[in-house]
Amino acid sequence: MGVIWAAFTRALGQWDDSRFRRIVFLGVGLTLGMLIALTVLLLWAVQSLTPDNITLPFGAEFWGVHEVLSVGSVLVMLGLSVFLMVPVASAFSGLFLEGVVDAVEDRAYPALPPARPQSLAEGMIASVNFLGLMLIANLGALLVWPFAGPFIPLVFWAVNGWLLGQEYFTLVAQRRMSRIEAKRLRRVHRGTIWLAGILMAAPLSVPVLNLLIPVFGVATFTHLFHALHARRGT
Repeated sequence: MGVIWAAFTRALGQWDDSRFRRIVFLGVGLTLGMLIALTVLLLWAVQSLTPDNITLPFGAEFWGVHEVLSVGSVLVMLGLSVFLMVPVASAFSGLFLEGVVDAVEDRAYPALPPARPQSLAEGMIASVNFLGLMLIANLGALLVWPFAGPFIPLVFWAVNGWLLGQEYFTLVAQRRMSRIEAKRLRRVHRGTIWLAGILMAAPLSVPVLNLLIPVFGVATFTHLFHALHARRGT
């Protein structure tokens, strides 16, 4: 647990780096923009595809259907945003992975040789794959919600902690070693990596704060990778 906490606190210390802050604000802005666009699209669909009034039995008419459905749509999107912000913010952060890791390594590990650059296509493919995986996992968590009861936060943290740990550690490690070596190192330290992922996943349940976690998660796993890699070398 000590190595995880050390990595996390060092990631928090990166906040005074202007490059790091720019990526955080850009990720937050894109995520909010995407959610607002989805809400507007849903409202447009509701108003375009539904009648403004409904004729009830015995000739009575009910007006204001658009308004009722529009308010309901906004409330549904607000509820879903707790889950949607996680994969969407993580996907956008994947696009800026290089910038986050470069900022951390330039400050904390200046003696390292240049990393293998990741092309834009690689970053987009990784982000899309990660987005799909997180959407599937979180939809699965929604399905078990009625049966999990008060334990649903634990299910949410466990699932997203595993996903975040697997993906972030692999993406960071692949800049310094082959994918096979990265997976091997990940298997050796899978318990530590899952626990670190849970530490990242727990704040994802908190609105607004969950927008910041993906970038800080990448920074945390950058420090964690170097610590575990050095431990293996030792």
